[in-house]
Amino acid sequence: MSSKPRIFIDGEHGTTGLQIRQRLAGRTDIEVLSIPEAERRNPDFRNRLLNEADIAILCLPDDASREAVAMLAAAGNETTRIIDTSTAHRTADGWVFGFAELTRGQREAIARARHVSNPGCY
Repeated sequence: MSSKPRIFIDGEHGTTGLQIRQRLAGRTDIEVLSIPEAERRNPDFRNRLLNEADIAILCLPDDASREAVAMLAAAGNETTRIIDTSTAHRTADGWVFGFAELTRGQREAIARARHVSNPGCY
């Protein structure tokens, strides 16, 4: 990771994406990657940002979240950490459920995980 982690909010203009973007606004310890308005429907631009990010936060419908994960896999990307706010991966194998109080050691599992599924209505 570079000195400033690069965060890409895929779906940043939807309800959840806007809320996350607002929470990250003004932070100087991260770099938020964003798709310019003219490129929002360009899958190549989206793919590029997904693969450039240190952390991708997926604020998408289930099918689009699955597609984003597939884009990373197709590129052979094994470094971008993914936080998925959809239900697509909530109980999927290889994903850690992002509810720190769920079990002993869950917080540590989340910190180590490359794939974290959001617990839902947060």
